[in-house]
Amino acid sequence: MRVFAELVNLVVQIYAFLFVARALLSFTGIDPYHPVAQFLYRLTEPVLAPIRRVLPQTGMIDFSPMVAMLLIIVLGQILVALITG
Repeated sequence: MRVFAELVNLVVQIYAFLFVARALLSFTGIDPYHPVAQFLYRLTEPVLAPIRRVLPQTGMIDFSPMVAMLLIIVLGQILVALITG
């Protein structure tokens, strides 16, 4: 079971990295149709869209990646705790 817990940790870390990368993209001004941008959007938007619907509008700052990272890290820790007992 320890291997499965480590796999969950790895997936959580990769997904958290994807959210950081997506947030950094917004600061670079990269073309949203660039293949890297499209790849990140396709992987992260299914998680970010529902969070955006719940969060209040804050103007130009999008807090959904930060909330998503926090939720995924917490859920990952809960899963690892349940797996390892």
